[in-house]
Amino acid sequence: MKYQIIKCLRSLAALFFVVGCLFLLSGLGIGWGNTELPKETVLSLELALKAANAALGKCDEGGYRVSVAVVDRGGNLKALLRGDGAGPHTQDSSARKAYTASSIRRSTQELAELRTKVPNLQALGDMNERILILGGGLPLVLGNEVVGGIGVGGAP
Repeated sequence: MKYQIIKCLRSLAALFFVVGCLFLLSGLGIGWGNTELPKETVLSLELALKAANAALGKCDEGGYRVSVAVVDRGGNLKALLRGDGAGPHTQDSSARKAYTASSIRRSTQELAELRTKVPNLQALGDMNERILILGGGLPLVLGNEVVGGIGVGGAP
């Protein structure tokens, strides 16, 4: 009999524990429902393609055989166009310039100039293998937000 009472009390304690946890979780759930998630502007594929085509067109007019890459704010490739006659290396360099401009949020030309003036910034290009500090990359800004980057490889 004593064993059954102890067993019953343990079951009752477990039940109260579960009910208490559910109560706490439901209370937290109400708080989450009232919290608004942060909003951020996203670079659409349509806009990425427009930017890439515009850059490729300008370079074609100037007689440059280039590749153009566009990345989103996370450095993910959204568009890559390799112009007629562009060297194979231009695909990689354009993507790395776009990544660098998006990640560091500055023009790669500005970064290259800054690196020559400030000795402590020499290692800036060694942060990871995707960084390329060479002119040809710009951050893409919508409103006040950097939403990605565009890079051109193969033009002086």
